[in-house]
Amino acid sequence: MSATETFDVVVVGAGGAGLAAAIEARAAGARVVLLEKNPKPGGSTAWSIGSVSATQTPQQRAKGIADHPADHWADMPGFAGDLAHRDHDELRRILCEGMPETFQWLLDSGVRFMGPMPEPPHRQPRMHNVLPNSRSFVYHLGRRARRAGVALRTGVHVQALREHDGRVTGVEAVVDGRPVAFEATRGVILAAGDFTNSPEFKARFMGAQEAKVDGVNLTATGDGQRMAERLGATIVNGDLALGPELRFIAPQKETLVRRLPPWRWLAVFMQWSMDHLPPVVLRPFLMKFLTTALAPSPSLFEAGAVLVNRDGVRFCDELDRPAHALADQPGKEGWIVFDDALAQRFSAWPDFVSTAPGVAYAYVPDYRRNRKDVYAESASIDGLAASLRMDAGALRRSLAGRPGARGGAPQRYVALGPVRAVFVHSEGGLRVDTQHRVLRGSGEPIPGLYAAGSTGQGGLLLKGHGHHLAWAFVSGRRAGRIAAGAARHGA
Repeated sequence: MSATETFDVVVVGAGGAGLAAAIEARAAGARVVLLEKNPKPGGSTAWSIGSVSATQTPQQRAKGIADHPADHWADMPGFAGDLAHRDHDELRRILCEGMPETFQWLLDSGVRFMGPMPEPPHRQPRMHNVLPNSRSFVYHLGRRARRAGVALRTGVHVQALREHDGRVTGVEAVVDGRPVAFEATRGVILAAGDFTNSPEFKARFMGAQEAKVDGVNLTATGDGQRMAERLGATIVNGDLALGPELRFIAPQKETLVRRLPPWRWLAVFMQWSMDHLPPVVLRPFLMKFLTTALAPSPSLFEAGAVLVNRDGVRFCDELDRPAHALADQPGKEGWIVFDDALAQRFSAWPDFVSTAPGVAYAYVPDYRRNRKDVYAESASIDGLAASLRMDAGALRRSLAGRPGARGGAPQRYVALGPVRAVFVHSEGGLRVDTQHRVLRGSGEPIPGLYAAGSTGQGGLLLKGHGHHLAWAFVSGRRAGRIAAGAARHGA
């Protein structure tokens, strides 16, 4: 027999959306428990670059930028392009209108930003990057939640939703191997992220090849979507995602910026430095951030670089969805190989290896200095093959006929990798209404069930940097307030 704990609001998932929901539900007077399956909170928010797009921010006002949520709303379809007709206009309006106040709420929580940064087709600079790293969201919101009296439980594996007379009344979970029921007298909020690492969901909505590609967040397995579907909920835009794309593997040892504690005074100092220090002083620090686990520019392949597997074999046309092909290679790993001419070309603007949006660009010398674990060079193809433990003959054949390749003639050859194919995030969220209530296929709300963030994306298209996190915080806060105000069972 399972143990039972009773709260007013149960929130599933302690990423950005879940933390925001729990804080606001508690502020509205509800007794709140926040359940996270991982050992610590964070979710995909902690993996993100940390961009938030918003209007009417203090940073915009300080730079004399006059901006408005209505303009933000009008600009967002430009990111969606031909898919704009699939967007949810009213949810997009909720996002844009909610961000100015939510941005201030983040500032009040202790989070600090640099920016705003331009990102066309935004007509105004709206992208704000968190300082010192994305863990700042989790640190400050987690602290705010605990101080407010939210019961934060980690290592809790939620298995199913509890239902009585057609209403969701809580969740069934496993804690330390034993069953525990968490009753919710007002509502359950699903904020468990997307399904980028669920082969089943990806095979169903995207295809068999996509199902082989891992997500950046290995614990993003669509738990919320799966539980809600059992009660008749539906998923919208499940076929849309950022990815598969190539990403450099993450450093085995965390970089300086990722190790920096998210203290407010440090973030304030960094914010001042971004505005006042000359680029020659600031750039070496930014490179520590840039060369973490970013995507290589496709222009490398357009210029003639090749993608080989761990055996040195070129296995695909690099200009035709190389990330899809990489999923079938040994270890799902690849290396980008090019000669000295390309190494020199990609050592200065306008040809960069990778970039962090709105921050700076990284070139070949930056990877040589800051990511020795993914950088190799040699004066010959045979030497490069030896350093990478590849078959020299296979690597020579892979480079044959490429620009600048001269067989064994002395010159510099460079390899960047391993790279892997990943999904960064998926758009497939539960269909919700403007009150964040989860809807059945018939369009009727499921009483007592709400969803926020990626789980409750509801058909909203969030292309462009800073919109996924913005939706996490806006929708989480609104869902928390609405669920806390719901009537108790039978009331």
